[in-house]
Amino acid sequence: MSYYFNKVLKTKNFDEAIDQITVELKKEGFGILNQIDIKATLKKKIDVDFKKYVILGACNPHYAYKALQQEDKIGVFLPCNVIVEEHDNGDIEVSAVDPIASMAKVENDSLGEISIEIQKKLKLVISNLN
Repeated sequence: MSYYFNKVLKTKNFDEAIDQITVELKKEGFGILNQIDIKATLKKKIDVDFKKYVILGACNPHYAYKALQQEDKIGVFLPCNVIVEEHDNGDIEVSAVDPIASMAKVENDSLGEISIEIQKKLKLVISNLN
């Protein structure tokens, strides 16, 4: 089982890709709780150069609340991470965590339906990117 799903965007630049994924996430009820610029962080902390790579912490508060009601430690898997990265050839790839895969080891059957709903929304977000 893969732990993510993704799409390569050949027609976008990096910042446009972040803007588009943010808009598409919002359409499905997700907001961005945090944004981590890995390139800048690695440069600052260990003085290495790395490709453009941003982690977006996406959260749909309704589903987060449902999940937390079923399993109070599920917060270790929140928010749902989405990454935007630029490859050497200039392609921009957007990847989202698969919530079913990430919660597979949690022994709480009531999370299954929630995971499926979130997965559907995230897959729709990724498929709507162009």
